[in-house]
Amino acid sequence: MRRSLSLLCVVVLFLGMRVEAGAATQGVTREQTEQTVQAQALSRSLLAAGLPGLVAKREPLGGSLAHYTWKVRVGAGAYDVVTLHRVVRESIPWIPARTSRAVFMVHGDLWGFVPAFLTNTRVSTMPSDQSVAGFLASHDVDVWGLDLRWVGVPESEVDFRFMANWNLETHVKDLGTGLTLADAVRKLSGGGRSHGNNRMFLLGWSRGATIGYAYLDAESQRPRGLRRVDGFIPMDMVLRFAPEAAEQRGWACDRYEALRAARSQGRTEGGLLGPAPGTPVRLIGQLADDAPNAPSPLAAPVLVAQPTPTNRQFAVIAAGATAALFAPLQPLTPGYHLAASTPDATGLPYKTAFTPEATLFDYLQLAVPYQSLNEVVETEAQLCGLDVPYDDHLKDVKVPVMYVGAAGGVGNYGEYSVRLLGSTDVTVHTVRTRPEAERALDYGHADLFLARDARARVWTPMLQWIQAH
Repeated sequence: MRRSLSLLCVVVLFLGMRVEAGAATQGVTREQTEQTVQAQALSRSLLAAGLPGLVAKREPLGGSLAHYTWKVRVGAGAYDVVTLHRVVRESIPWIPARTSRAVFMVHGDLWGFVPAFLTNTRVSTMPSDQSVAGFLASHDVDVWGLDLRWVGVPESEVDFRFMANWNLETHVKDLGTGLTLADAVRKLSGGGRSHGNNRMFLLGWSRGATIGYAYLDAESQRPRGLRRVDGFIPMDMVLRFAPEAAEQRGWACDRYEALRAARSQGRTEGGLLGPAPGTPVRLIGQLADDAPNAPSPLAAPVLVAQPTPTNRQFAVIAAGATAALFAPLQPLTPGYHLAASTPDATGLPYKTAFTPEATLFDYLQLAVPYQSLNEVVETEAQLCGLDVPYDDHLKDVKVPVMYVGAAGGVGNYGEYSVRLLGSTDVTVHTVRTRPEAERALDYGHADLFLARDARARVWTPMLQWIQAH
């Protein structure tokens, strides 16, 4: 059950206060006094950060974990709002335990923070303890994150002119706002970067990694005392292709030209799957759930000269041969896919390899409908090798880095990007179960979070790296 608190009561949520035992009336008085003092301090910090008037909601997760959310206005427009998230172990309800390690997570396309990183709380087909955010929090990592602005745009919206000025820089600024809030709150509760061995790591998955690179590029030009990030975990994404990946760079240039043409025609919303990219993804999952054995009405444009698959198999194809959805454009990497599959006799994906099918179908239905187009155009320009204002100072980024790849997603194509940084402490962890020649069947982009063995293959190595730094 979720509850709302005023800013005064939010302090209890954030500060981990310890009220001494005593007479009931004396205890209440001391608690109220301490809350008032701490509320004033927190209010000053948040006002200084430009973050007044926050209202928090709490969702208990079990195992002494809780998920907190609050909305932060970041502009004057109706949708200039981001949702911040915190997943943390509690000492008692509303009082998070103190931790020395924190991570701030940034999602990619289609899925916001909860579907991407706290999936098990929104689907009934995953174990109650199966999510990367919950896993890290259960090991005393203070997990933060945000939903990018477009996550909050309702499906009923039809006029997207407000997205015209949303771009990667917009998301970088919003990320900075989130990090500022997280650091201010942690400082007041005895954490934060200014307190001893406390560390804040930045994790970006997919386009979230692109945003993370851009944020660190800008932050590297600030005085050390104003920097928020102590380590970086880019997950399964390319920033720039290596010189030998000329073909993939050419594919990116083709995507860039197509998206730029759409933008020049007045489009401000959409992605690689066209306008409202999340809508067909949700429909694929819904049909697989509701009528798994019926012929798929969505397959004809994707599968030419092939027997019509069932809704169930088409969902597996969409996840296991995701590149087919981008046609006639080429995908980010050869054989790119969300979730690995096992093929049938014709070579088409027939069943999932690592992620349970029921979980996959639920996950697809959690996609949000809309996305701002500019960020996709800018990302493709960067991948094409064109000049963009987001990577001029990469050599000044010297925080420790752990690249986590999925061999059937971006995989080793993302390893070159971390070498563009000035970091000397670099760890590469690409999850691989097959030779590179079979990457079309290997661990997928979303298997990193949904697979049955993701805890062992992905999350545990990440936790160990965070603890060691």
